[in-house]
Amino acid sequence: MIDFNAPYTLCINGQAQPAPNQLDVINPATGQVFAHCPAAGSAELDAAVSAARAAATSWRDLGFDVRAGYIARLAEAISAQVEPLARLLVQEQGKPLGQARDEVGRAGALSMGMTRIKIETEVLVDDAERHIELHWAPLGVVGVITPWNAPINLAVGPMTAALYTGNCIVLKPSPFTPLCTLRIGELMRDIFPAGVVNILAGGDELGALMTAHPGIDKISFTGSVATGKKVMASAAGTLKRVTLELGGNDAAIVLDDVDPVAVAKKLFFAATVNSGQVCMAIKRIYAHETVYDALCNALAAEARNARIGNGLADGTVLGPIQNCRQYERVKGFIDDLRKGPGTMLAGAEQPTGEGYFINPVVVAEPGDSSRIVTEEQFGPVIPVMKFSDIDDAVRRANYTRYGLAGSVWSADTARAAAIAARLEVGTAWVNQHRHTMATVPFGGAKESGMGRNYSLLGLRGNMEPRVVSILKG
Repeated sequence: MIDFNAPYTLCINGQAQPAPNQLDVINPATGQVFAHCPAAGSAELDAAVSAARAAATSWRDLGFDVRAGYIARLAEAISAQVEPLARLLVQEQGKPLGQARDEVGRAGALSMGMTRIKIETEVLVDDAERHIELHWAPLGVVGVITPWNAPINLAVGPMTAALYTGNCIVLKPSPFTPLCTLRIGELMRDIFPAGVVNILAGGDELGALMTAHPGIDKISFTGSVATGKKVMASAAGTLKRVTLELGGNDAAIVLDDVDPVAVAKKLFFAATVNSGQVCMAIKRIYAHETVYDALCNALAAEARNARIGNGLADGTVLGPIQNCRQYERVKGFIDDLRKGPGTMLAGAEQPTGEGYFINPVVVAEPGDSSRIVTEEQFGPVIPVMKFSDIDDAVRRANYTRYGLAGSVWSADTARAAAIAARLEVGTAWVNQHRHTMATVPFGGAKESGMGRNYSLLGLRGNMEPRVVSILKG
């Protein structure tokens, strides 16, 4: 059980550990510090890596089924703490309580789903001369660096994938949202053998130390494109393996046969869930000219009716932006939109007062070269563009350095699927957006990432292929 009244501690070698420095954690609904936690440095990192390396062989030798049992115990323990974890998540991250509960529940479900995937030796050749097999071996120690937008789900998922495949881990949450991860570390100290799981809160400098550390064999990073490039460059010094799930600029293409009012509700949610702070949220909408005006009006109505407020308050639809730096960035997009050429249909007036709150914005025809179209806003600002020719819509959707995901919306699913297959993305959805499963790989094309999470493909990203070739005779 988690003692939610106890001081926060690091988890190193199965023990609660303090640190000489601390992080201030801000509640984004107030803009004020509400908690403190220890901040690890190089000494704590070295201790964690040493503990993980010492435990690696015995953890590897337990086998998949035994390791899956440990993960099942973790999932059960998290499930027993959904409400207090969700409330703490709202305080440090800002999202509405219902979304926070969903995140906590999803973390356990995805973890259990991955442990049902079998990773078996493959026979490549078996003839009169040779028997050749392909084995999959754990890498050793995986460093997991997680972001602030979904700190529970994006910690537990990559962490349990690495653990299930036989690796020990050193995990660092974002300095903006370290608290829930540290509390989950309390659960893990009572479940996993010493050294297998190590959780260190710390600033950005700790992440740089992890990516360069010679005792870490792989980095699993979720975050921005700019930081992902730094992670990759730093990891190159020791030729670490990397999985990078980076930003997106997901386009939704809306065809001429949809019900614009019905589709608007789904598009609005997919664009503004967690106040738009989702890597695979809809960031751009391209709507056919015959439904364009009706869709824009329906989206604007959704925006005007969405209740903004503290995530713990009843009826809140959109909580605050998570941190001041991102809040100022989103406000910068809105300031640019006020200069034209687009038309702001909702959100021209923004709240004042405490907290990092943004009213959702819908803007019509801002121009293909505008920042809101070419960059990832990571906030509740929705640009809507018109098209008449589907080839032009696909070209515009693909004209980006991002390639995480996208979607096509139509009453004719076969027609939509053919268009979706042309999107240059890691995942293309039809009549849905943001759907993921433990058995389906997820990750980005172009600058939206490298490697995949979830599925057999994602699990193997935590392992090294090893060929065993036997000469008969």
